[in-house]
Amino acid sequence: MATHPLRPGPPPPARAEAPPADPRRWWILAVIGLGQLMVVLDATIVNIALPSAQAGLGFSDAQRPWVVTAYAMAFGSLLLLGGRLADLFGHRRAFLTGLCGFALASALGGAAGGFGVLVTARALQGVFAALLAPAALALLTTTFTEPAERGRAFGVFGALAGSGGAVGLLLGGVLTEHLSWRSTLYVNLPLAAAGVVGGLLLLRHRPPGPRPALDLRGAALASCGVFCLVEGLGRAGSGGWTAPRTLLLMAAGGLLLGAFAAWQRRAANPLLPPRVVLDRVRGAALLSVFVTGVGMFGVFLFLTYYLQEIRGYGPARTGLAFMPMSASILLSALGSNRGVFTRLGARPRIPVGMLLAAAGLAGMTHLAVDSPYLTRIMPPLVVMGLGMGLIMSASMNLGTAGIEPRDAGVGSAAVNTMRQVGGSVGTALMSTLAAGSAAAYLRGRPATGELAAEAAVAGYHTGYAVAAGIFVLGAAAVWWLLPAGLVMRPKGHGPGGPGRGPAGAGVASGPGQGRAASGAAGD
Repeated sequence: MATHPLRPGPPPPARAEAPPADPRRWWILAVIGLGQLMVVLDATIVNIALPSAQAGLGFSDAQRPWVVTAYAMAFGSLLLLGGRLADLFGHRRAFLTGLCGFALASALGGAAGGFGVLVTARALQGVFAALLAPAALALLTTTFTEPAERGRAFGVFGALAGSGGAVGLLLGGVLTEHLSWRSTLYVNLPLAAAGVVGGLLLLRHRPPGPRPALDLRGAALASCGVFCLVEGLGRAGSGGWTAPRTLLLMAAGGLLLGAFAAWQRRAANPLLPPRVVLDRVRGAALLSVFVTGVGMFGVFLFLTYYLQEIRGYGPARTGLAFMPMSASILLSALGSNRGVFTRLGARPRIPVGMLLAAAGLAGMTHLAVDSPYLTRIMPPLVVMGLGMGLIMSASMNLGTAGIEPRDAGVGSAAVNTMRQVGGSVGTALMSTLAAGSAAAYLRGRPATGELAAEAAVAGYHTGYAVAAGIFVLGAAAVWWLLPAGLVMRPKGHGPGGPGRGPAGAGVASGPGQGRAASGAAGD
């Protein structure tokens, strides 16, 4: 019977001792974290500067969403290709190339003199983010292979992934108010410079191994399929789920992704090898990342509208309002591998995080037009943040544990793709439901300013309630998928004893498959 790296089995045969851990690994984590922070920041930092950019460049309201979707569509549709390129040409090389390209695209956007240049720059940011994000997670996976340290490293990485969006809102607001909207793009230049210098000094170069032919057919099917799906979901949020173009795009996306899955079983060198995703534990982790994307993007979307349009907050104050959530994500993610959590195990950890997130969203369904921040807005944000921290640190760990170094890039891309698609689904679904609920609230009533505000809040309530329900269903599904006894425990602790666990965590029971990730930082 095959064993999963997070499950116990018969003692492994004797093998050569693993290479010693890189003494600079925590500095390497800081460099990797810079790359991850850039990718996450740019999902939100430009959003809050859009009104200023629109006034400065003179583009229309109909054009404004393209500044956001150009980045999201390029990023989401090219992630799998970027991950496989990182595997083929080296994670270090892909990471540094992604940083440099992202910085150049940011400089182009900051200097944009018109709408077309700005959108082109945002699309280029998405292209290089699709190379940078999986390379960063792959480097983390291959740098930290000792279970206890891997858990702490993924806690830090999960905290950045979960709280970076809120930090982006705050930073975007401060920069827009005190400098200009262009500074929200230029801020990437010093971050990228620090990342490149750190990467050149710290990341080891390893001669690339055999390079099989790139699966161009699979890359085309996956990229076009995800593009159609994300674009269709985006149009559903603004034009409705039954609009002909929405239905056509989503049907095309489904067919292309189905063809991609069928081709991956026959391809000689598949873009996303079935061995990477056909694992029950990894499937649960990918599901949890998807559900988190649905809920997180909904919270940022509606709460930003609520604070700015209903409560009259400025951009900087809106960003500051999200900071308690970011702090609770950091606290939860960094503490998820200490104290009682080391005995809690992985199976209950993710569902408990999802239930906490659902509780926070349920609390937001009681917001009114004039709810005070300290007593009605901040508490549910803190509760949700605690849940998000638990989910992100555990799901990213489980989603990449057991992936061989040759597949680390594309395996990491699968995690990022699920989060990106989840965000697109959440934005489209919540926007449609909120708009329908607001329209129903106003039906038969005069559309005064006060009633319009109440209708908008009622629409947000619907979105929060649906997101909470999705988290509850996700918790049940993850609990069922993860085997009983799945834990994340350092070697030498508990029944597994020394040397029983692989890269990524501790012991558990039940059938499974997979191999431990190994290797040092570099490529």
